[in-house]
Amino acid sequence: MRKMIITALMAAVALPAAASAQSQREVRRDQQDLRQEQRELNRAYRSGDRREIRNQREDVRDARQELREDRRDRDRNWGRDDWRGYRNGNRALYARGNWNAPFRYTQFRSGIRIAPSYYGSRYYITDPGRYRLRNPGFNQRWVRHYNDVLLVDTRRGIVVDVIRNFYW
Repeated sequence: MRKMIITALMAAVALPAAASAQSQREVRRDQQDLRQEQRELNRAYRSGDRREIRNQREDVRDARQELREDRRDRDRNWGRDDWRGYRNGNRALYARGNWNAPFRYTQFRSGIRIAPSYYGSRYYITDPGRYRLRNPGFNQRWVRHYNDVLLVDTRRGIVVDVIRNFYW
């Protein structure tokens, strides 16, 4: 397993940054590798060999770090403007439809606090990848507000990011 990790790291260094975009398939493969390393660690715990346990812990730690880096690279390469080109080819997906909230439209900006009624579960975008939006961070959600899309910190109610006229 170490050979595979070292080979992956060497390949990541050798490839140019622009060409190293991670696909969802590769991230899934890294998740599978992490699960395999975790299973091997559990086997080492059962055997009771301290040296083997230490080695397996290091392998699990390395696999977790690699998965984190791959997710970060994928999200970084899926930049903020990636959805614009995709939207032009998939207009039906971004169609506004007959959608209205029970409150008036307000033009929000980043950094302000909004009421929980604006970012209730009714307005969550459950699959941001479908619209080519980046994955929200911890305690954050993409929320639809008329034609706009807001990234909201649901713990504090703060608007983190606003994309205006997201829907047609």
